[in-house]
Amino acid sequence: MNARIAAPARDRRLLYTAALLRAIASGVVGVLLALHLRARGFDPRAIGAVISVGLLGAALAALLVTIAGDRLGRRRALVGLALLGAAGGVGVALMHGRAAVLAAAFVGMLNGVGKDRGAALVLDQAALPSTTRDAARTQAFAWYGVLQDLGHALGALAAGAPALLRRFASVDPSTSLAIAMLAYAALYGATAVVYARLSPAVDAPAAARAPIAAETRRVLWRIGALFGIDSLAGGFLTSALLALFLAARFDVDELTIGVLFCGARVINAGSHLGAAWLARRIGLVNTMVFTHIPSSLLLVTVAMAPSFPIAATLFLVREGLVEMDVPTRQSYVMAVVAPADRTFAAGVTYLVRLGAWSVAPTVAGALMRGPSMTYPLYLGAAMKIAYDLALYAAFRRHRPPEERT
Repeated sequence: MNARIAAPARDRRLLYTAALLRAIASGVVGVLLALHLRARGFDPRAIGAVISVGLLGAALAALLVTIAGDRLGRRRALVGLALLGAAGGVGVALMHGRAAVLAAAFVGMLNGVGKDRGAALVLDQAALPSTTRDAARTQAFAWYGVLQDLGHALGALAAGAPALLRRFASVDPSTSLAIAMLAYAALYGATAVVYARLSPAVDAPAAARAPIAAETRRVLWRIGALFGIDSLAGGFLTSALLALFLAARFDVDELTIGVLFCGARVINAGSHLGAAWLARRIGLVNTMVFTHIPSSLLLVTVAMAPSFPIAATLFLVREGLVEMDVPTRQSYVMAVVAPADRTFAAGVTYLVRLGAWSVAPTVAGALMRGPSMTYPLYLGAAMKIAYDLALYAAFRRHRPPEERT
């Protein structure tokens, strides 16, 4: 009995550990990717294309694990995704040609969003509910989010390493950034070791391979379309492009941006626990919507800020709200579909999100070459507010089991 109880807890800890390592890697690349590519001679349009291609690779990976992840085995698929991510990071770090970098970004599912939003989350999200009970499901996702954002904070802080290498070791700028990208690849490789230690219990049972329930399909059609709008907006606001905006607008280096993003991720982490607390009182959908709209309005003020200290302050306030929809959204999707459909549901929603993310950065990069680098921020904020209003209208009465009293 004790072994049966211990196995889910151990698997949950391993999923948390892998998420932390991958989040550190995502935090590093979110700050440094655009700056690394700029040092290699890439212009904003080419940088946007690399980010888009990396996210397109992640979207394809999400599609594959949605279709075949349970048949292949969640553990095996997670290890494979980790190894591909490491290989892609090495390629982007060492290659110079545009075609080669694009290929490495695609194969490695390079994540320029700055937050861990890759295909592995499909399988993590499907496996995590089986390690806890319904009443604790949102809390489990909240802690998962806390560790992710702590990882993002550590990664953003570590992104200041190239500046330190240049200052104290006389390393040239391009080499210092390439070293950081190799560190990103090493962290991804470490997650493969962690995932290999998961127990067979995380793999989907045979019943999970039955046909997808009609109700699940109906819910996913509606919520997936809305998530696509939100993610398309988020693609205009990736950390890599925000770092480029801050560097160009206020002439700050990657160490300053890294410290700022570190503070933002620490605030994000606390907001996940706040989201779980708030959801118990006002519900999952209300928490998603009522925290997300103010965060979008704050983003507009960041674009209008006259100085870096003001922009940084507004950005940090915004980060206290913007992630509160993440654990609540994940918990909500897993709650409103049948347990046997969780991998499919996680895959479809992430596939929609990744597909939308992959389109927007190329457009955003092109807009940033125009009269103002603020255009993507305004457009992204407007789209996110439209998404929140539509989500509330469509799902405010569709409650998860723990709210049906």
